[in-house]
Amino acid sequence: MMIDSEALSGGFTHPVFQSQSAFRMLMDGMARPGTIQTVATDVGQPEPLRTAAGAIALTLCDHETPVWLSAGLGKSVVGEWIGFHTGAPLTREKAEARFAFLEPGITPASFGLFALGSQEYPDRSTTLVLEVAALRLEAGSGQKLTLSGPGILQSREIWIDGLPDSFSRLWIDNRALFPRGVDVILTAGRDLLCLPRTTKIAA
Repeated sequence: MMIDSEALSGGFTHPVFQSQSAFRMLMDGMARPGTIQTVATDVGQPEPLRTAAGAIALTLCDHETPVWLSAGLGKSVVGEWIGFHTGAPLTREKAEARFAFLEPGITPASFGLFALGSQEYPDRSTTLVLEVAALRLEAGSGQKLTLSGPGILQSREIWIDGLPDSFSRLWIDNRALFPRGVDVILTAGRDLLCLPRTTKIAA
């Protein structure tokens, strides 16, 4: 079976240091929901995957983390690229995925189609990496969300371009499952913003 040469390119040039840096960035983002982290490293990911999403895949995926891709990503060499650089297998079953990557404009009909964990093992759930057009901490275009919960002092406001209208409804349903449920990482080019399932969102 031939592998597209684009799938063999890119990746971290200094894997240990760059993956550690990206991991700390993600952990900080999960500890402080609604803060925007920026990936400075070029990872040479194939389109339509963007830089932050590519860095997340290189940092968190491995041979024990099945990956699900939305249709647009699945038709590209993204799956081969992730598989070559991380060893992560692809799955067509949402409920089997530990990580799911979605291109802009795509939101599943329900987060409940993905792995939600169990009462005993709530960490055995899917993390969704959802690409949007832009993330902002100051008033501007896009949908305004007010976040509260652990890691947030009182509340935090963010503005998101390209967030599907159904997201707030899906998040309310997701919150109702706590401690089960999915976690979401919004990415926009080099920027990322973490939304752990403990976060409350008001649109």
